[in-house]
Amino acid sequence: MSLEAFVTGASGFVGSNLVRELHNQGWQVHVLARPGSSLEDIADVPMEVHRGDIVDSASVRDAMPHGVDAVFHVAASTNVWSGNNDEQDRINIGGTRDVIEAAVNARAGRFIHTSSFTTWGFQDVTLTEHSPRTADTDWINYVRTKHIAEQLVEDAVQSGRLDAVILNPGHILGPGDHRNWSRMISLVEMGKLPGVPPGSGPFADVREVAKAHIQAFHKGESGEKYLLGGEIVSFMEVIRITGDILGKPVPGRPTPAWVMKAAARVYALLSMMTGKEPDLTPESTAMITRNLLCDSSRAQRELDYKFTPVRSLIQATIDWMRGAGMLEQAQRKS
Repeated sequence: MSLEAFVTGASGFVGSNLVRELHNQGWQVHVLARPGSSLEDIADVPMEVHRGDIVDSASVRDAMPHGVDAVFHVAASTNVWSGNNDEQDRINIGGTRDVIEAAVNARAGRFIHTSSFTTWGFQDVTLTEHSPRTADTDWINYVRTKHIAEQLVEDAVQSGRLDAVILNPGHILGPGDHRNWSRMISLVEMGKLPGVPPGSGPFADVREVAKAHIQAFHKGESGEKYLLGGEIVSFMEVIRITGDILGKPVPGRPTPAWVMKAAARVYALLSMMTGKEPDLTPESTAMITRNLLCDSSRAQRELDYKFTPVRSLIQATIDWMRGAGMLEQAQRKS
């Protein structure tokens, strides 16, 4: 008899890869998807689709099968603009609370929560799961809300209401990326990349992140966190490799952090007048001008987590974008 999974965020980057991997490993898959959200990337995957929203507690409760083996809570708002903070609070905090309560009521076997390596804050050390947390990034609402969501999961575990594992990926690349690093790749293709941030960090393969979620169900320690990083490279190196693969010129050096931060403040002031989300925000600038490092050895040991070389990872992302027609669209815009 196959295992049964309930997945939130299935239309997203990590979620779609997770649904595909669950199917590949023989699971029966249920997904919660908002009305109107596209599941095109996984349309070929057998699954039962329940239309609802994590901020609608009744829809989550009604959709989740009783006794489901695993709940994979991947859905989140990754917004980094203060104009969307209220909505982000509802999704990342309220939505997580709703999914936890539904899992408890459904007597789910295990809860796997997708978080981020940024929840430890900005630190000039290599993070481990036992690193102390700093509050220096709590002005970035994404970081603050993901930290609070983690606390909700931990509280449910400590109270004995939930068996849960938390996963904290780094920067993620790979097939299925519609709006993260693929935007940067499209800008390189169009010859419109305005600059390169001076930061660096660990780059994870979304397919390995998906596999780690399933291994967390089988092997993860309840109440514990697992960092999912990868090869650590500078953003400048990511851009250089991208330009090399695409055969496009790219900047030869990163843009100074102070220039990016100044530009972000100007964009933020303009957005207050227009009400439109700016291309560059103080929050996003703070995150891409730092060197954030993490140690994934625990996940490698306990979850069989694997790294993919960054060049291979960028190549796989570009190949998928070509197949999806995204680079062709970028060429038409150039």
